[in-house]
Amino acid sequence: MCDAFVGTWKLVSSENFEDYMKEVGVGFTTRKMAGMAKPNLIISVNGDVITIRSESAFKNTEISFKLSQEFEEVTADDRKVKSTITLDEGALVQVQKWDGKSTTIKRKRVDDKLVVVSIF
Repeated sequence: MCDAFVGTWKLVSSENFEDYMKEVGVGFTTRKMAGMAKPNLIISVNGDVITIRSESAFKNTEISFKLSQEFEEVTADDRKVKSTITLDEGALVQVQKWDGKSTTIKRKRVDDKLVVVSIF
């Protein structure tokens, strides 16, 4: 099922992303820089390991993980979080936890696009 996500995805539009970043505690300058970035998201699968790489002029990040197994992640805004990613109703659902807070990032195919929704 994760094979449906494999490929390179280009950011086309972003709605309320700056508000989301502000809520999770991202500083003003970083929010402005990240808001201008138009990253490519590259998703690959090797056996039971999924890799998600984000490439932009702002910053490159990469996570590799197995579904339903918690792992440590340093986010693009340098938060150190514990993440777990599951496959739920055809979507990759990532829960990040840090300092008593949590956020959810849901990645889902809609037609020929990858839609990402981030909720704090």
